[in-house]
Amino acid sequence: MASYAVKRISREVKEIMCSEDILKCAIKVEMIDDNWTDLRAEIAGPPGTPYEGGKFALEIKVPDKYPLSAPRVRFATRIWHPNVSSVTGAVCLDILKANWTATMTLCSILLSLQALLAAAEPNEPQDAIVASQFKDKNLFEITARHWTNVYAGGPHREPDCDEKIQRLRDIGVNEHDARVALSKENWDLATAAGRLFS
Repeated sequence: MASYAVKRISREVKEIMCSEDILKCAIKVEMIDDNWTDLRAEIAGPPGTPYEGGKFALEIKVPDKYPLSAPRVRFATRIWHPNVSSVTGAVCLDILKANWTATMTLCSILLSLQALLAAAEPNEPQDAIVASQFKDKNLFEITARHWTNVYAGGPHREPDCDEKIQRLRDIGVNEHDARVALSKENWDLATAAGRLFS
C-alpha cells in the first residue's frame, strides 16, 4: 500500500478514536493485526429503530488505491435490513460504489451506514426478501428487532419468534436455519417447516 494511503488511513482512524462527537455516535474502528488495509469497526443501532441497542461489527478492506477507490465494507454481525445481505453482510450503499469520491473518509462511511439503519432504501435492495417484508412495517420491525437481539446484543426480545424457533429446534432444525426460514416466511411456522423439509 502506498505511503500516502497509509498516512491518510492512520490519520482517519486516529480522528475517529479521538473525536468526542464520533464517540457520542457510538462508532469505533481498529486495525486487524497491525494492518492498515484490514479494519474492524463497530456502529451502534440508532435510537428509535429496530436496531436500537445493538452493536454491529463491520469488516473494512481498504484498497491500495485509497482514497481514489472506495473501501469494501460488509456487516460481520448478522442483520435484517433491505440494504444488507442477510447471508453475506454485503452492503448496498451508493457512496461505496458509483458515488465514491476521494474526499470521503472512514468516518463518513460509518456515519452513512449508521444513517442507513435509520432510513432504509427498499427500492434499491441488497436483499430482496427483506425488502419485500419491509412493506409490512410491523412484521419487518419484529424481525429486525429479533435479529438485533440475537446477533447484536439488542435489548428487545420477541417471545413469539423465540417460541417458533424453539418448535423447529425441537424437531432437529438448528437455531440459525430455523430463524432464517421463519424470517423469510414472515414467521409462518407451517410454511417455514415446509421450506426446511422439502
